[in-house]
Amino acid sequence: MSQASTLFTNPPAKKLRMFDSQLVVPAIVDAFRKLHPRTQLRSPVMFVVYIGSIITTLLAVQALGGQGEAPFGFIAATAVWLWFTVLFANFAEALAEGRSKAQAASLRSLKQSVTAKKLATPKHGTTWLPAPALDLRKGHYILVEAGDVIPIDGEVIEGVASVDESAITGESAPVIRESGGDFSSVTGGTRVLSDWLVVRVTANPGETFLDRMITMVEGAKRQKTPNEIALTILLVALTIVFLVVTVTLLPFSLFSVSAAGAGTPVTITVLIALLVCLIPTTIGGLLSAIGVAGMSRMMQANVIATSGRAVEAAGDVDVLLLDKTGTITLGNRQAAAFVPAPGVTEQQLADVAQLASLADDTPEGRSIVVLAKQKFNIREREMAALNAVFVPFTAQTRMSGVDIPDAVPTASGAAPAMRAIRKGAADTVRHYVASLGQPYPADTARAVDDIARRGSTPLVVVDGGRVMGVVELKDIVKGGIKERFAELRRMGIKTVMITGDNKLTAAAIAAEAGVDDFLAEATPEDKLKLIRSYQSEGRLVAMTGDGTNDAPALAQADVAVAMNSGTQAAKEAGNMVDLDSNPTKLLEIVEIGKQMLMTRGSLTTFSISNDIAKYFAIIPAAFVGTFPQLKALDVMQLASPASAIMSAVIFNALIIVVLIPLALKGVQYRAIGAVALLRRNLLLYGVGGIILPFLGIKAIDLLLVAFNLV
Repeated sequence: MSQASTLFTNPPAKKLRMFDSQLVVPAIVDAFRKLHPRTQLRSPVMFVVYIGSIITTLLAVQALGGQGEAPFGFIAATAVWLWFTVLFANFAEALAEGRSKAQAASLRSLKQSVTAKKLATPKHGTTWLPAPALDLRKGHYILVEAGDVIPIDGEVIEGVASVDESAITGESAPVIRESGGDFSSVTGGTRVLSDWLVVRVTANPGETFLDRMITMVEGAKRQKTPNEIALTILLVALTIVFLVVTVTLLPFSLFSVSAAGAGTPVTITVLIALLVCLIPTTIGGLLSAIGVAGMSRMMQANVIATSGRAVEAAGDVDVLLLDKTGTITLGNRQAAAFVPAPGVTEQQLADVAQLASLADDTPEGRSIVVLAKQKFNIREREMAALNAVFVPFTAQTRMSGVDIPDAVPTASGAAPAMRAIRKGAADTVRHYVASLGQPYPADTARAVDDIARRGSTPLVVVDGGRVMGVVELKDIVKGGIKERFAELRRMGIKTVMITGDNKLTAAAIAAEAGVDDFLAEATPEDKLKLIRSYQSEGRLVAMTGDGTNDAPALAQADVAVAMNSGTQAAKEAGNMVDLDSNPTKLLEIVEIGKQMLMTRGSLTTFSISNDIAKYFAIIPAAFVGTFPQLKALDVMQLASPASAIMSAVIFNALIIVVLIPLALKGVQYRAIGAVALLRRNLLLYGVGGIILPFLGIKAIDLLLVAFNLV
């Protein structure tokens, strides 16, 4: 029975520039769509600007009839630029959402309507019936064979197959999926390349991993994070304060004009302009865009976050729990040195160790062959040419090696004696040598102890019962990892290595890698206990995991990154999924989270500090007729009151557009401490936020005068 729509193509997605026409044009349209009052109400700060735009528009219409409080041109220009302020904020949010929507559309294109092979009995070889993928439910069983698209998420219960997951992960190399263990999870939308799998369905239609990915990257459905809510409350409080102040200025102005007998009362248009310039419109207009862009950057790193809360928590993390294997070390032990026994040269040991490893396909065995070739140019020999018989490793013998016929023929012409070459754990080889009645050198025993003390694994090599020496297998620490841990330490983040190794080995690797602490001989219960211990101290903890045994700790951690190659239980327990299944990605996730928080904090600082220049522009312009002394505050020497007010309003709108790239790309991440970071941000965005508006408002004023626009 053939499967419908089994062809699966995944053309490389075009990388969109920030202001790509595919993003900008829809964003402009969405900016106007977002003018609906219900949409504007989501941002209280921008809603005030929205109301002010409506009022000034009505005042402009009134002025058009000849009964305006000020010239029509001034009121209309103010209304237009207030609308631009709202539209620019809408555009920033729409542009950020547009990138997420493009990612969601790309993911949605992966969803196919396929016909599944539904099994009545969960066993290969039994009868199956065609069933639409939309009819599958949790607990159903399906068969997928070579060339089939996996119709829905599931858990492999029988079989082993090569699966193309490039549509989800972007990684072209196929992966192996098999029943049992930590590689039994399959994702709907991927394709089986070889063999077959019997899969138990673990998700209903609409609840699959692909569906969750689409929902998570859709900016419109993003929920506000706790920090974002707290900042919104602060911005609302500032807006209310300025609103109260501005409202009281009208009766104050009326009273002052009456008492002084000079000047004219301040107009509602000017008061609205003053209010809009004083409230934190810059961060109010960009706040949502910053949050959406943070989620989008996480997606670009091939990480799916279940919520903005998870991304934000990543920025606040101060303890990282890192698995040793694959995160801190390469994961495969490599041969690092040959330590010969007394009376044996290093080259002789290398030659025998290479012979013992010729048929060993493990990474450790291949590394021994490579090291012998690198150090002594000992080339690989063919097993067939040697008439050698490979002796595989077994749980009983705990050794592996080869049996090679002796080159010297026997006098009787009988079959030649076999030369037994073995390598294995020290205690196993000691017993093996003793059973042959051969000595075990004390120097070799000391070398074994020294190697173990360094955190490496010793393999003893024997040739015909004679101990030749020890091969040191070292768990290689990843290049550059020590420097990255030093960066995290400068940021106040504690790194803890988690390993199943004994304390001696763990201590040696921890010292080499530069982690702050380690947990040796770790069990799932130990991980959970450690996380709770740190959380009880008020710390936020991040960790990675891929197995079912990691699920309890992942569920407890504040930031829990599950590997896409891991089990369904791990993915459901985590609040992020790394599509690349790279444990080191946790460090990048923390950096993206911190970048989002830094961007939000930096732009908030800039937004509040740039109000100062607007005081010096609008307040003298509004009240200088009644209080001539306020002319002293006109430090920018603006051309006229109307020019001063228009310059401030125009700058207030344009600065949102200028800062859109920074909001979407994020403030550059720097691995420095909190105090140094605060000092840098106050200098760059605080002092810069004070100086830039003075220059910008003056420049706009000169342009308005030059073109006779005021």
